Amino acid sequence: MGNSRSHAGKTSGSQFLPEEQAEVERLFDFLVSKDSAETSPRSFSLQALKSHVCDALPPEMVARLYEGMRSGSPAGKVQGPSSGVSREQFTLSLSHLLKGNAEEKSVVILRMISATEGPVKARDVWKFTEDLVGAVVHVLSHRQELRGWAQRKAAGPPATVSLLAAELLSEMTLQGKRLQGHEGLDHDCDRAAIEDWVFKVPHVAMFLSVVTRGGLCILHPSLDLATLVPERQVEHAGDFESILDPLSVIYLNSHLGQGQRHRWHLLFSSQRHGQSFSQLCGRITHRGPCLTLLEDHDGHVFGGFASHSWEVKPQFQGNNKCFLFSISPRMAVYTPTGYNDHYMYLNHGQQTIPNGLGMGGQYGYFGLWVDSDFGKGHSKAKPTCTTYNSPQLSAKEDFCFEKMEVWAVGDPPEESEQGRKSILDVDPEAKILLEATGRTQHSVGLRAAPDHEDFME
Repeated sequence: MGNSRSHAGKTSGSQFLPEEQAEVERLFDFLVSKDSAETSPRSFSLQALKSHVCDALPPEMVARLYEGMRSGSPAGKVQGPSSGVSREQFTLSLSHLLKGNAEEKSVVILRMISATEGPVKARDVWKFTEDLVGAVVHVLSHRQELRGWAQRKAAGPPATVSLLAAELLSEMTLQGKRLQGHEGLDHDCDRAAIEDWVFKVPHVAMFLSVVTRGGLCILHPSLDLATLVPERQVEHAGDFESILDPLSVIYLNSHLGQGQRHRWHLLFSSQRHGQSFSQLCGRITHRGPCLTLLEDHDGHVFGGFASHSWEVKPQFQGNNKCFLFSISPRMAVYTPTGYNDHYMYLNHGQQTIPNGLGMGGQYGYFGLWVDSDFGKGHSKAKPTCTTYNSPQLSAKEDFCFEKMEVWAVGDPPEESEQGRKSILDVDPEAKILLEATGRTQHSVGLRAAPDHEDFME
């Protein structure tokens, strides 16, 4: 027995460190010891794996993991499935899933999709991707690692599972064309196509790692979830329900800079702070990079990322790190084209130029516009926004909304950037009224110390 373990620790092709290999060995021995099914000696069955995983993963993903393991061979070739998963199959499959390159991962993925040798249909890859995305939020919820985020209250599985799966698969190329929507689902998909997809879409490798580590409860401390799911910070959270669900958050977070992914805190919510443009301006200015979210009356969810602190001024601001995005009815991010620098715009109280919050396009024709007459906006693109190449984001060009949120991402800015605020900063209408009467702001330069909000979930 001791010699057997010694040789197993040197499994050919394993990329685990010695301490990681030892943990993998312990789990294999545990699965074998708990197996009551009639399998090959020193192997475990699907029932043993299900018993270990319990409710941490959906049953269909447990079955996929098992098939990926037992159909493997040391040479990395697809072969007929064995009656159970051997030590070498278990070690190599985990090594490829967690530490392998795109080619090695593609071999295991192909086995997880189908136990038969050869290409699979694109629709089978689609179903696998939906199962993978659904398993991610399932295991994070089960392990209580959603960091304050929660599913929106609705019956059935979240619609974002299909939306995110479709977005990930839009990067797959089959027969020279990218897979868009449900077109091309009858095309064959071979290992080379899956390898190319895994290489181009880092979400796939990350999701496989989350599902494998979290589902099997193995090598878990080495997975840094802080860059996957940001900590949600909401002052006096109570029963606050965000426009976003966990998968939407994971998707948007992956498009932020590395230093902005660990924490989001709520600056403004129309549900909490009222339907007020002056409140919006007072709460989001000088607070660092922000994500702005809207849900129109037709259920479309969309918004934009501001790379710099918002400032109320009659000029465009920001840089090419800004982007627009859509969450529903499709997930997509739209980055700058370089055509112009109309990234961000925030103005209030002017008579000759537009008052509102805008991103992309030009005056009166923004890619995303929230009017100072709060609750109204537009998204104009014929055919696309010149700044971000984005299509119309809202259901109607001129839209109405009730739900709007602004989240600051990453650490708060230094005090010198955030500044010190008086009531005139929080309520720009009061400032405009004061200036209209010809009075001066005696409080300028005599600011009280800022009140640092204690965001608690």
